[in-house]
Amino acid sequence: MSAPPAGLNADVLAVASPPIPEARSWAGRYGGEHGPVLDLTQAVPGYPPHPELVRHLSAGAAEAASYGYGNITGDLALRERYAAEVSALYAGTVGPDEVAITTGANMASFAVTMLLARSGDTVMLPVPWYFNHQMNAGLLGIGVVPLPCRAENGFVPDPAEAEGLVGPGTRAVLLVTPNNPTGAVYPAAVIQAFADLCRRRGLWLILDETYREFRADGGAPPHDLFREPWQEHVIQLCSFSKSYCVPGFRAGAVVAGAGLMPELTKILDCLQICAPRVTQAGLAWAIDALRGWREGNRALMAGRAAACRRAFAGLEGWKVDAQGAYFAYLRHPFPERSSWQVAEALAVERGLIALPGAAFGPGQDRYLRLAFANVDEAGIVEAARRLAEA
Repeated sequence: MSAPPAGLNADVLAVASPPIPEARSWAGRYGGEHGPVLDLTQAVPGYPPHPELVRHLSAGAAEAASYGYGNITGDLALRERYAAEVSALYAGTVGPDEVAITTGANMASFAVTMLLARSGDTVMLPVPWYFNHQMNAGLLGIGVVPLPCRAENGFVPDPAEAEGLVGPGTRAVLLVTPNNPTGAVYPAAVIQAFADLCRRRGLWLILDETYREFRADGGAPPHDLFREPWQEHVIQLCSFSKSYCVPGFRAGAVVAGAGLMPELTKILDCLQICAPRVTQAGLAWAIDALRGWREGNRALMAGRAAACRRAFAGLEGWKVDAQGAYFAYLRHPFPERSSWQVAEALAVERGLIALPGAAFGPGQDRYLRLAFANVDEAGIVEAARRLAEA
C-alpha cells in the first residue's frame, strides 16, 4: 500500500483502517480445499428480511415523498413508534422529541461523540471495544481512556475501576451491551452503577444497545434508567439493521433529552440532512407489525448460540471466554503468534474468516471474534471443524 499524500489531517492518519475489509481480502488466497469460505467477520443476520417488510420498502420507493428531503431528526411516524416501543420496553417515558433517526448506528455514535467532546477531551471505552467507537473518537482528535474488562469477570466492566480512571478531560463513558465483540450482557445493576457514576461526576453515559433484542432473557427490560429522570446524563444508541435484517438500508436511532436535540440536529444536518425516507416508512410499519417475527429471530439466534457452545466446547486448545447476541470471543492456542497472524492463517489455509482480537483494543491479541449469526448451525459445526484442524 502506498503512503498517503502529505498534508492530510494527522488525526485521520493516526486512526487504524477498518479491519473487516482487510480480513476479507485474505480469503482471496484461499484455495478452497476445505469447502466454501465461511465469513464470520461482520455482524449481519444470516436470514432474509420479512417479505412484508420487503413489500413495504418496495412500495415506499414508488412514493413521491420518498424522493424529497425529510425532517433532519427523522420522520415523525417512525420517531413516534420507536419512542413508544422504547417506553414500553423499559417501563419509562421517552417522547418522539427525544428520538433522532440516523443513517445507521455508526453515524449515531459519531454524531453523539462530536456532540459531547472536542479535540483534547477524552471518552472512556471498556476494552475490548467496538473498533468504530474508537475510530470515531480518533477522527475527531478525542482521546480514549481504556477501561480493562477481564475474562474472569465475564468481560463486564467495573464501575469502581472506571471512577478511578475519570480525568479532568473525560466527558463520557460509552458502554455496549450486549457487547460487541464479546457478546457479554451487562447486568442491570452494573448499568445503573455506571449511570450513577456519570450523574455524580457530571459525565454522560452513552449506551449502545444495538443487540438488545438478542439477549437470552428476551423481552425483559435490560435496565431501569428510563424509569427515572435520565435526560441530563444518559444517551442511548440503537440500530434497526439487526432486528429487521436491513443493514444496507442504514437506519439507527439516538434517544436523548429534548434539550440536546437542537445541537444534535446541527451535526446531523451536516452528516446526513435526513436518514433514507424509504427505510423510515418501512420501519414505521414494521415496529408493531413484526414483533412476533422478531421474537422468532431471537429464538433462532439463541439456537445458533447453543450450537456454538456445543461445537466449540470440545476444541482442544481453543476456549470461548465470552459469548452472547451475535458473537463468540474465542481465545486461540497460539501464544507465540499475534491475533492478526492467526486470523490471516485461518482465512488463507482454512477458508474461515474471523476478526483478530487486536482490532478491539490493547491486550486482546490472544482472541478472535467470530460472528456466528452469519451462518446456520451446520456452518457453525463446520467452523469448529476447521478450527480443530488448524
